[in-house]
Amino acid sequence: MESPAISQGLSAPRTALIVGASGIAGSAVARQLITEGWEVIALSRRASSGPGIRGVAADLRDPESLRAALAEERPTHVFFTAWQKQDSEAENITVNGGMVRDLLAALSHAPLQHVALVTGLKHYLGPFEAYAAGETPDTPFHEEEPRLETPNFYYAQEDELFAAASTQGFHWSVHRAHTIIGHAVGNAMNMGLTIAVQATLAKELDLDFVFPGSEQQWDGLTDMTDAGLLAEQMIWASTDPAGADEAFNIVNADVFRWRWMWPRLAADLGVPPERVVGYTDAPRPLAQQMAPHESAWTSIAEKHGLVESDISRLASWWHTDADLGREMEVVTDMGKSRDAGFLSHRRTERAFKELFDRYRSDRVIPS
Repeated sequence: MESPAISQGLSAPRTALIVGASGIAGSAVARQLITEGWEVIALSRRASSGPGIRGVAADLRDPESLRAALAEERPTHVFFTAWQKQDSEAENITVNGGMVRDLLAALSHAPLQHVALVTGLKHYLGPFEAYAAGETPDTPFHEEEPRLETPNFYYAQEDELFAAASTQGFHWSVHRAHTIIGHAVGNAMNMGLTIAVQATLAKELDLDFVFPGSEQQWDGLTDMTDAGLLAEQMIWASTDPAGADEAFNIVNADVFRWRWMWPRLAADLGVPPERVVGYTDAPRPLAQQMAPHESAWTSIAEKHGLVESDISRLASWWHTDADLGREMEVVTDMGKSRDAGFLSHRRTERAFKELFDRYRSDRVIPS
C-alpha cells in the first residue's frame, strides 16, 4: 500500500528546502526543482536568493539559529547536500552528523514527506584519513554491502536521518555518488573545475598537463556522477514510492579508463597533444605539481577578464589527488535503482565537455 506521505505528495503543493544550494549537487537540484515548478527555499549563512529561490539565513552548526530561522518554514521535502570538512574523522562525525540532526530537529513542526541525503563512495572506501587503506568490498560496489568498521561521518549522517525519520514520520533516501561533475565555485570537492584550472595553467605557463594519480587509476576502470543526474535521482526518490526509505548508488552508468579520458579532456581544454603526460613511474599529486604556479592565476584572471582571481576558490587539488590517487579501480553498480524504475544515464565525457563550456561562458576559465 502506498504511504500517506507519498500519496499526499503526488497531488499537494511541494516546497523544497535545499541545504547546500550553492554547491555542485545542491545547485543542480535547485535548477531542476525550479524547472518543475516547486517552491524552493535555500538555507545558507547569507540567505542567498535568486530566480525561483528564496534564501533563508541560518548557521547549520548552531541549533538555536536553525530553530529561529525555520520556525515559520513548512517544507514538504528536504534535499541535504552540504558537509563541512574537519581536521579528523572524529570531528567530521561530530560536525556533519550534528548538522543533519539539528536541521531535522528544527523542522519537527514541518509537514515533511521526504528527506534526501547525498553521501558518496567513501561509504565503501572509508574516510579520507583511511581512504581505501583497509579492506574494502569488491567492485562494483553494491548498496547492501555492510558498513566498514572504520568510523565514518557518512554513517553518522545516515543514523541521524534514520532516527529523525522514525520519530517525525517522513520517508528518506540516501544517494551515494562517486566524484561529482557539476558547476560550482568555492566548492571543496570539484574535480571538473580543478582539471580545467590545471589545464589553463599548463597552457598559459607552457607546462605539461600531467595526470596526477596512480597507475591503477590510469589503467583501471572507473565511473563518475553528473550533478544533473544526481539531482534527477534525488527528486525521483523523493516523489516516487519506489524510492522511499532506500539507499541508492548514483553514477553515470558508463565506465572509462583515465588513460582514455585524460587526452580527451586535454583536447577539449585546448592543451597541445605534446604537452599531455600520463602516468609514469609514480603518482604526481596536483598539490605538489601546482604549488609553484598558483600565484600566476591572478595575472591570468586579469589577462582574460575572469570573474575569480582567487585560485583557492576554484581548484581543490587535495580532493582530486585523493580520488585519482586510489590504488584500486572503482566501479559502482546501478542495478538497484534501475530495478526500482530510475533509468536515466549520462555519458561522462559529454558531462565534462558541457561543464567546461559553462565555465567558459561564465568567464571562470578562458574561452
